[in-house]
Amino acid sequence: MTTNINELVAYEGGCHCGAVRFRVVVEQHKVDDCNCSICRKKGFLHLIVQQEQFTLLQGEDKLTTYRFNTGVAQHKFCSICGMHPFYVPRSHPDCIDVNVRCLDGDVISDFEIVPFDGANWEQNIDKLRR
Repeated sequence: MTTNINELVAYEGGCHCGAVRFRVVVEQHKVDDCNCSICRKKGFLHLIVQQEQFTLLQGEDKLTTYRFNTGVAQHKFCSICGMHPFYVPRSHPDCIDVNVRCLDGDVISDFEIVPFDGANWEQNIDKLRR
């Protein structure tokens, strides 16, 4: 890890085609690697931030929302290229969950990646909410 875990850093990112762009301010450089069915298929690395740390810069009109199971999570994806750059998570419905893989540049090494057993979500959710 190259970034100080307590340092505030602003990152920008977006979808593959560039229609959706965002900025996120990160304080804690820790992400969760969930093994649930949707995260595993998307390759989502979860960076959960407060809404005020996230700014959608462009592309709101290009976003489509997918909901399943309880319907609480709002899985956002670009209607043009299909990328999932961020969403509103079931575990933290007042936050934004950014996919670190959608940040610009090669920044994954800036983050500590922690496995999360989302395949057994109900039994493990308290570990994620700490």
